[in-house]
Amino acid sequence: MSAPARPPRPRQPSRPRWGLRIASGAAALVLLAGGVGHLLVTELESGIHRVDAFGGLDDRPMDSDRGVNILVVGTDGRDKITRAQKRRYRLGGAPCHCTDTIMLVHLSADRDRASVVSLPRDSYARIPAYTTPSGRVRPAHHQKLNAAYAEGGPSLTVRTVEHMTRVHIDHYLEVDFTSFMKTVDVVGGVTVCTTRPLKDPYTGLNLPAGTHALDGGQALQYVRSRHLDGAADLGRIRRQQRFLAAVIHQVTGSGTLLNPVKFGRVAATLFGSVRADRGFGAADMVALGQAMRGFTVESSEFVSVPVQLPGAPVKGLGSTLRWDRVRAARLFQALREDRPLAVHRRKRLRATPVDVPPAQVRVRVFNGTSTTGLARRTLRALRTHGFATTGAPADAASSAVRRTLIEYDPIWNRSVRTLAAALPGSRLKPVARQGSVMRVTLGSDFRTVRPVRAEDPSAEKGAGKAVSGAEVACL
Repeated sequence: MSAPARPPRPRQPSRPRWGLRIASGAAALVLLAGGVGHLLVTELESGIHRVDAFGGLDDRPMDSDRGVNILVVGTDGRDKITRAQKRRYRLGGAPCHCTDTIMLVHLSADRDRASVVSLPRDSYARIPAYTTPSGRVRPAHHQKLNAAYAEGGPSLTVRTVEHMTRVHIDHYLEVDFTSFMKTVDVVGGVTVCTTRPLKDPYTGLNLPAGTHALDGGQALQYVRSRHLDGAADLGRIRRQQRFLAAVIHQVTGSGTLLNPVKFGRVAATLFGSVRADRGFGAADMVALGQAMRGFTVESSEFVSVPVQLPGAPVKGLGSTLRWDRVRAARLFQALREDRPLAVHRRKRLRATPVDVPPAQVRVRVFNGTSTTGLARRTLRALRTHGFATTGAPADAASSAVRRTLIEYDPIWNRSVRTLAAALPGSRLKPVARQGSVMRVTLGSDFRTVRPVRAEDPSAEKGAGKAVSGAEVACL
């Protein structure tokens, strides 16, 4: 089967009911199809649940042939979780019947790039006027973005997102807690890494620093956690993006797309629990997958809509996030024009993830060996890898230092770990009241400066910085 020039336009189906909260893994759905026959397509088609996501829409953005835009959402479906799972994964309480995660996935026209844009659930949104099932017309009003689903379901969610972004949405996908966990389990689990311990008493997440292989339930805890630091929901969005990059890396690197048996098992799990508009059938998903067989984690890119920080309280709504209009407009224009969002940095693809970005670490270098020019070359290498070097390189008091030494003020104990990752094997020496500049004395054991990258490369003020999947995945 060859890939169609464009998936068919959505038709208007009947409207079922559903729920879930996490949509990170759902976006991987569009990347998992390939190498499957007509019989499997027919079987998968029968398992897809349908939703009326485009009924009654008006004033829509202009459609184009520049790629495909898919709105991927999740609503709270804990009513489908077993009692034991609710206890284990801290899923008590009543479902909220609202979209807690919203992602706009853009597949490029040539199918060699997927751009994932996270829309914060607390975004201050203008919900368009709509008619309720009872026939009452509710005028346009302001609310948080995730309330659109609670008020008018998938169609009002699509309409609100289109009005805010002016991006034409071609398809709609929705999953639930159960399908999320099953999908992670059927692909064999997903590996994530963290430079610091992650502990959230609300979800039960408890991961020490390091690399971890998560099963479906643990993955659900990971992508739901939002009480780990002051970043709250924006921090959770970044972890969801890292998790999705890990899913792509797992699937594309495990041979799933090339193994019909393995692919069938994964696809059946996904398609059997996903909700989609009627125009997005299994054949279209498979066609997309066939066109994207060469897809890798480097082919994906992630960004969150740039917002103004701190959040602004609104009477009756609580704390909301207002989009940075200028930067957000540029972002969505790039989507409409099918342009890449991230600047790919080859030198950083295999870099060691660190908690504090190197740009925030100030360093001065001294040569403790008899090798002429070593401090100058090392200072230049540190600057190349993003460190904030300061002062001229100089000779240390001794030229017979055997082990490289990093002296630092104890109040910068997190930042020093970033420098230590770039200079592995160095001895760390805390020096009270030294100040913000770290002093490196090179020893005869020094070989090279290793590249590092911030674990959250998009964690700048207000977000909005696009990164490639390879920069956020645990490779």
